[in-house]
Amino acid sequence: MSLFPLVTASARVMALRLLSRVGVRAARTSPVLTQVRCLNLHEYQSKGLMQDYKINVQKFKTADTWEEAQKFAKDLNVEEIVLKAQIHAGGRGKGSFSSGLKGGVQLSKKPEDIGAFAKQMLGYKLQTKQTTGDGVLVNKVMVAEALDIARETYFAILMDRGSNGPVMVGSPAGGVDIEEVAEKTPNLIKKIPVDITKGITTEQAQQMASFLEFKGDKKDEAVKQILRLYDLFLGVDATQIEINPFGETPDGRVVCFDAKINFDDNAAFRQKQVFEMRDIAEEDPREVEASKHNLNYIGMDGNIACLVNGAGLAMATMDIIKLHGGEPANFLDCGGGVNKQMVTQAFKILSADPRVQAICVNIFGGIVDCNTIAGGIVAACKEIGLKLPLVVRLAGTNYEEALKTLEESKLPIQTSNSMDEVAEKAVKAANAALNK
Repeated sequence: MSLFPLVTASARVMALRLLSRVGVRAARTSPVLTQVRCLNLHEYQSKGLMQDYKINVQKFKTADTWEEAQKFAKDLNVEEIVLKAQIHAGGRGKGSFSSGLKGGVQLSKKPEDIGAFAKQMLGYKLQTKQTTGDGVLVNKVMVAEALDIARETYFAILMDRGSNGPVMVGSPAGGVDIEEVAEKTPNLIKKIPVDITKGITTEQAQQMASFLEFKGDKKDEAVKQILRLYDLFLGVDATQIEINPFGETPDGRVVCFDAKINFDDNAAFRQKQVFEMRDIAEEDPREVEASKHNLNYIGMDGNIACLVNGAGLAMATMDIIKLHGGEPANFLDCGGGVNKQMVTQAFKILSADPRVQAICVNIFGGIVDCNTIAGGIVAACKEIGLKLPLVVRLAGTNYEEALKTLEESKLPIQTSNSMDEVAEKAVKAANAALNK
């Protein structure tokens, strides 16, 4: 189990949980200037980046057709082959396909079998514990060398606010939930701060390799891999790289068997090649559209749309809507750098959801100007011809002017003075719309 999965937006939360366990404080990014979205890479993409930095990974190729998969299985010329469906979800090995095939990870020594398995994967939906609905369509498979693991360790590099730079985290107990290791046997966790101006030194890499219990030639190879992983960390502007397991094979090879990489969104402008790897086919189209306008959107199953600024306020708003018997339809955070155009785009996304019966706007103007939000609301309502009930609470900077802007618009906008009131009104409006 990985602590820092790229497949969900909870990556940072999980990272913080581990760091709090092992005494490391994660780097913070400004909630005002940027919205954080996790870039999800497929397994083959992460391993491709690692190959570019001469990091040891198993031999692999990717295929779009079963014929390619079978051919590549032959071309690899290895004793045993593993075929993996490439989707942004965990639990693939225990998943099931709409074709009837059980398991998104298949092993065989025969290339013909790999072709047959691929035929039942490609073009079919794979359902796992982490997928929604009837699963995710598989468009690509990874054909790779199957390796036995003789020993597993854990290794990660991540940004640490307390150290003003990166820190290495390692454990000789790899291949398992590292949070559990940190909780039950903290002595098996080692942290080594890294001077950002010098990078990981050979001495530090040797110290970590020794703690991970690599011996002899394997220790020397582990040192090389640690140094190259740091080169990758810097080279792609990663915020964390997690290798679990970082292990040994029975024939003495040191291999990075599985990797999860998180990237700094602020570096997207100079990491175009990396960010172009984003596969939006598996993402909610609303989330994709929101990201184009620097908005954070997460769809839910309720009927009350929420427009807020700040993740904490968003969660509190959803909680209080639930408290009043309502169900939030989404999490939409417009952030501190919001402008009128962003508000208009937000309303377009919210109102396009057929399940939405009412919109709840809850804004605290600390840095954001409430009147900017109010102007955006009025413009959006007029541009899209909003028919849904709209309840607005604005507090903070220029909120008096904002309320005046809403009032002078002559639009049927309900205003509220408190979080409790805005939630209560939104729930009543949604229920009334449902009962029409």
